[in-house]
Amino acid sequence: MASSYSQEWRSVCDKFRNAQTLSDVESRKDPENDPFRSKYKARDILKEIHTVLKNFDIGEAENDDSDAEGQTEEPVDGGKGEANGRRCLGDSNAGIRAAKLGVIEYYLGVNHVETEELSAGEEHLMNCMKLLEKCTITQENVSLCIQARNQLGILWAGRDEVEKAQGFLEIAENIYMRYMKEDGQPPMDLTDFFVGEEDQLSQQERTKRFEMSYTHTMYYLAQVYKNLELFERAGKYCHSTLQRQLEFNQFVPLEWAINAATLSQYYITKTRYMEGRHCLAAASVIAGLAGEVPSEAAARESEVEYEKREQLRQKRAEIARCWIKYCLNLLQDAKKLLEDNTGELDIDRQTELRRARQNEEEERERERKSTVLFSSSDTFDSICALEDKVSCVFPLDFEEARAVFLVGQNYVGQAKEYFEMDGHVTDHIEILQDHSALFKVLAFFEEDLERRCKMHKRRVDMLEPICKELNAQYYLLVCRQLQFELAETYYEMMDLKLALADRQDDLDAHTVKKFNHLCGLSMKYYEMFLDSTRTPEGKFPAKLEDDLLRPALVAKFRVARLQSKLISASPTVQLENLGSSLESYKFVVQYCEENPEAKGAVETELELSEEMVSLLPIKMNRIRAKMAAK
Repeated sequence: MASSYSQEWRSVCDKFRNAQTLSDVESRKDPENDPFRSKYKARDILKEIHTVLKNFDIGEAENDDSDAEGQTEEPVDGGKGEANGRRCLGDSNAGIRAAKLGVIEYYLGVNHVETEELSAGEEHLMNCMKLLEKCTITQENVSLCIQARNQLGILWAGRDEVEKAQGFLEIAENIYMRYMKEDGQPPMDLTDFFVGEEDQLSQQERTKRFEMSYTHTMYYLAQVYKNLELFERAGKYCHSTLQRQLEFNQFVPLEWAINAATLSQYYITKTRYMEGRHCLAAASVIAGLAGEVPSEAAARESEVEYEKREQLRQKRAEIARCWIKYCLNLLQDAKKLLEDNTGELDIDRQTELRRARQNEEEERERERKSTVLFSSSDTFDSICALEDKVSCVFPLDFEEARAVFLVGQNYVGQAKEYFEMDGHVTDHIEILQDHSALFKVLAFFEEDLERRCKMHKRRVDMLEPICKELNAQYYLLVCRQLQFELAETYYEMMDLKLALADRQDDLDAHTVKKFNHLCGLSMKYYEMFLDSTRTPEGKFPAKLEDDLLRPALVAKFRVARLQSKLISASPTVQLENLGSSLESYKFVVQYCEENPEAKGAVETELELSEEMVSLLPIKMNRIRAKMAAK
């Protein structure tokens, strides 16, 4: 590198620095009508440097022929190298010249991609790859090898050629792994080739930049695997990316926190609640590093403070929503483990799971040690403290379930502070639906039927006012969801009142009135749901859409059951109710006869409907006979 100190070489270094400044700094000031002005200037300078470097090559190439003669190893990516199979050492003069040219080709490639000239960008990046294929992987070129493949991975992913992107990125990963195993020393950064020795980066900074390049590789691979629906692998790479960003202090707090919270939702779907909780605890702690939320007064005075306030409140509310999902899914998965075939708590299963829990404690501790933890000395204690506030094991009784419920309910309050009804209608309602679902699953663990009924009443109290307020013309799907849930909630309350009534010898007038009232309200909302599926002429569709098929037939089936459950001392009213019930059961049977593909969606309901179509006429005839005998 003797020429590095010549006046001509110093001029090259100055030009390179100027190109970097134009591309990274000045380009941000470019006008909207000429957005790439600085990028084009930087490109012209890079082309000049490329020409100068090629002239250097002509003068020095003959002296370095010996550099290319000692190596015959295969390239990392399986390329053929030079025609005769020989490759020059990456740290030889020939190898360093190839790396310098490769750096300029790399920056020209990135420049063209940034100015939306993808084909030209690809060509320069491939030129960079070809230059490096002639050399062994060394400290001088390993970072460039990885970054060039990262850029090609991004480029092909942007073209929806995901498998091509995968190829480049996996090779970049292999290069990193192999280099760290065989060498591991801090490699040269791309900019190191074009500065004097006195201005070269420190070993620490070189390591940081190199590790950042590999972190990018892992991040891009996570996206590629997600697009290829390799979700488990995508989750693993996303987790490792986040862990590395913390380790090397290469993260923006809010962005990192949202990514960690999003990853938690993947773990939840896999019932890996320990990892899910850890992601959320880390997300909450790291989000806190973004600072305090500016006051409303400060936000009114400054646009910057307003935007900061909005962003902090929104992102923290989004993390709160992820916590809600964590608590809700933990409770729902526990319910699935504990319920019998009637949907009630299986006491034998509960006892069995309690016995098994002691053995699982040790297994969970081993899992925790194998989990990649998100923490540094600054955040470890805070993350652990937040994790300790909520369990990651399935609750087995009411007290354990209530502890999880209360954490979820606390986050409901936090999420609603930002996602208010005014301005965030859909989000606000989704949060209310999750809150309702928390009460619903908590009720499963409650043994006292009266208290269980009160929990369902809380669900009604939060959803009914919203359902009445919404305009179905603009929020049809949401209205249908609320109507069905309210109908279902009143239906469950009716069943609970029925169970309580069965314990009484005689039903008093108040109990009968309450029972019939619940039946009526459940029918009302089921009918509202069914009416929303009708044509503009008021006719029920001959064929239901797939997403409405089961809900609509279940609604009709339950209306039939509710009509038959209504209590009346009048035989005439009893007959009217049973007649209405019979017609509703017949509707379910007839629809499935006319649309055989529907049978699989409502197998149980159809079987019961067919049975009731046979039994109800007999019951009605008995009532008529009694009436005639009087």
